[in-house]
Amino acid sequence: MKICVKHRRKKRKKKDKDKVAIVLILAFCVIALTSIFTLKSNIDKINGKDSDLPVSENTNTDGPAENDMPAPDTSKEASSDIPTIDSRDNEKGVSEFINPVKSEQAAVTNPYSMDKLIYSVTLDQYMTHCGIDIEAPEDTQVLAVADGTVTAVYEDDRYGLSIEITHADDIITIYSNLSTDEMVEAGDTVTAGQIIGGVGSTGLFEALEPAHLHFEMLKGGAYVNPADYITF
Repeated sequence: MKICVKHRRKKRKKKDKDKVAIVLILAFCVIALTSIFTLKSNIDKINGKDSDLPVSENTNTDGPAENDMPAPDTSKEASSDIPTIDSRDNEKGVSEFINPVKSEQAAVTNPYSMDKLIYSVTLDQYMTHCGIDIEAPEDTQVLAVADGTVTAVYEDDRYGLSIEITHADDIITIYSNLSTDEMVEAGDTVTAGQIIGGVGSTGLFEALEPAHLHFEMLKGGAYVNPADYITF
């Protein structure tokens, strides 16, 4: 009888252990499944957020960025309404005219350029240049390049104190940025090499440049390159 009771107790304990084991296994399975579903749900949410993100598009249609702006093309042909002619085949030749600034310190700093843009230091932009700039110390003598008649003495809004001389063969020379215009008057007859003024800095358009003569030349009312007539 005692043996039977012990045997029953052992069987009951074994059953209790089996139940506990089953409960633990089931609990582990539930936890595992819950973790799997939670992980999958989080992954789906992440994927869903990624798909909902707005696609970045380049909406800049105004042109290239500031750092990508091309530098001004100085070789580009400049459009201008100012009449010009090619004077390289002129009949008179360069020997007919003298250099308006005879000084060892004189030097051409800005050439005549009506078909290509050149940089203006004062205006900080590229533009055409209808004359030649000859740099020299302040008050260096400015000479008439040929015989002629003074047709105007005036102050130009752009190039300062100026003198205009009319020569033979429908040629006009203009001397600007002068330090003085009191040496000749309109109507005076001048000869080649005669002193008519001095190198100065009176022109607003070239105010940031050193003292120089701004020299222009026209033939038949159209601008020509002075270097085609004069050896500078």
